[in-house]
Amino acid sequence: MIVQPPVEYPSIGLFSLNEGASVPPGPLAEVATLAEELGYESLWMGEHPFLPDPPGPHSPFSAQLQLVDPVIALTYLAGITSRIRLATGILILPLRNPIVLAKALASLDHLSGGRLTVGIGMGYIEHQARMFGIDFATRGARGREHLAAMRTLWHDAKPEFHGKYVDFHNVDAHPRPVQQSVPVVAGGHTVPALKLAATQCQGWYGFGCTPQAAAELVRQIEELGARHGRPEHLGPLEITVTPPRGPVSDSALRAYAAAGVHRVVTFPQLGLDLAGLIDYVRTHAPARILAH
Repeated sequence: MIVQPPVEYPSIGLFSLNEGASVPPGPLAEVATLAEELGYESLWMGEHPFLPDPPGPHSPFSAQLQLVDPVIALTYLAGITSRIRLATGILILPLRNPIVLAKALASLDHLSGGRLTVGIGMGYIEHQARMFGIDFATRGARGREHLAAMRTLWHDAKPEFHGKYVDFHNVDAHPRPVQQSVPVVAGGHTVPALKLAATQCQGWYGFGCTPQAAAELVRQIEELGARHGRPEHLGPLEITVTPPRGPVSDSALRAYAAAGVHRVVTFPQLGLDLAGLIDYVRTHAPARILAH
């Protein structure tokens, strides 16, 4: 089995505190500490370094969307929280300098006491890649090199990497991450993304998935892992899913578990003010959902 065995009930995470009503530092700290108190397992934050203006068919978001950089936001929360895991969901890896990003993420893991999960993706907005001077068609190959380069900087005694897009030697960077192997989660529904998860990552992250869609994608991951092989040191793959935005019922959570999902990262509906967001966090608290 490539994927971890099914669970009776998934862990509960919370998505996107780096946008909307929780963008100001006071509300961000308030909601994050509340989530930790209520037993949420993790906080997940995505990124767009900029948004196309005007929006287009492949980027429906307003260019004025308030969205704090996830690494900065999670580092802020590392000093405010103590137990909850801190996850990028996801970083657009081809757009990031891997040496600088490896340093930032190692620092975040260090400051959080080893609570970091690194969710990565290759991006789907061509305009973003073009503005960074990156060929959209080769973003996947570039991103895979960035991941390998970061891992050598995190975990190898003598970091060195020689690739088409990244090349370095005679370098080192400390402090290293607290975790002996920083968990990396590949996001995306395409075959390359699923293959990356199955063969090179500790987890897979599906965004906007129903239980039925998640079950089919888990099946594909199993097939890809069996076909291409999975390194033993990675262990069984952990499956994380964010449902469509809004409320999530207990029956839906059990359906996700039956589909092979280990963690459900809930996504508050659009347009909530701070009071509405706090109410959502309380309503979807793991203990309260289980009680129903």
